[in-house]
Amino acid sequence: MSAMAKGNGVPSSAGPLDGIRVLDLTSVVLGPLATRILGDYGADVIKVESTAGDLMRANGVSRHPGMSSIFLALNRNKRSLAIDLQTSEGRAAFARLIPTADVLVHNMRVEAIERLGFGYEATAALNPSVVYCAATGFDQDGPDRAKPAFDDIIQAASGMVSIASIGRDEPSYVPTLIADKTAGLAVVNAILAALFHRARTGHGQYVEVPMFETFTDFVLAEHLGGLTFDPPAGPAGYARLLEGGRKPSPTKDGHIALLPYTAKHWIALFKAIDRLDIVETLQVEDKERRNANIRPLYSTLARITPHRTTGEWMEICERLDIPATPLVALDDLPNHAQLKAVELFKTMDHPTEGTIQYVRPSTKFMRSPVKVAAPAPALGWNSREILGEAGCTDEEIEMLITRGVVVQHSRTG
Repeated sequence: MSAMAKGNGVPSSAGPLDGIRVLDLTSVVLGPLATRILGDYGADVIKVESTAGDLMRANGVSRHPGMSSIFLALNRNKRSLAIDLQTSEGRAAFARLIPTADVLVHNMRVEAIERLGFGYEATAALNPSVVYCAATGFDQDGPDRAKPAFDDIIQAASGMVSIASIGRDEPSYVPTLIADKTAGLAVVNAILAALFHRARTGHGQYVEVPMFETFTDFVLAEHLGGLTFDPPAGPAGYARLLEGGRKPSPTKDGHIALLPYTAKHWIALFKAIDRLDIVETLQVEDKERRNANIRPLYSTLARITPHRTTGEWMEICERLDIPATPLVALDDLPNHAQLKAVELFKTMDHPTEGTIQYVRPSTKFMRSPVKVAAPAPALGWNSREILGEAGCTDEEIEMLITRGVVVQHSRTG
């Protein structure tokens, strides 16, 4: 029996955020990742898009225009309202949704959403208890508050590119949208904290999650180094990582990520392969000296590992309880034994895209289990139903659709 299946509580059919409505005015990656998680947790997420749609609908692999692999991954468990907020009719219709919402989240520049008439003060006037989250590029109290922010820019500005490029001929970005996704997780945390505060006090509030400052904090968690002290006790950076040496080791048939983490690990490993001489030569037993010798230690390991296969090294490491794994390619992840056993990869029939594969929510709740209840919507999939819920009449909705202020997908939601 799964550990999550134990306990006296009877699981509900809905997630922990069941009953929470989120107006999602985010686009691209940062915001949509955050609101996807809220949707996975059971919130009713209304994705408010322009009539042209989220830019990320075109990025990635697609079977049909507007339904890319990235969009499908980031926008499940949401309903789509495609509405032109540049028009007075569109703004008036959207304003009718605000009193029904618990959360409004956006990643526009603050000046832009203020021009639309949906800044915090205007929104709170319509719904004083709303949790209003602005995912900004830069803290709005600083001189860069109006600058555009994208993952590349934040990686470069935060020091991430600098540390990721050590040992390379040219600076290089980390090949994943790490700043966007880190800030997206911070948005989830902030919204949940504000909802908890509202549950205790009854008060909504303005919440700002600045991408640059959030990611700089992320980078410096281990890299603040000597700058921790005043005056500085040395330069910034975690030397154990920055001095290099730690990297996957070659084997007879590939590579292995092998991480003897303690003196006990290193001694057990070298004993298993009859090389206890290395323990003394590189002073493995002393943590400080071992860290100082990290480059020669891993260089020595890299000369030894090619004499055995990856499987042979894995057997040794598993027997000695040393952290290790073969290198896994992206295409091989669905067949990883652990991920297959826990059924992390699922498939569903999408109404427009056919059978698609997705990664299920990884977090488990014993009493309020989460699920993927709906695939990512086509543009305007739910426009009619959402506006109806806001109190718009059928005649008003038809007028908005006829004028092009609202897009309703041909399949009604």
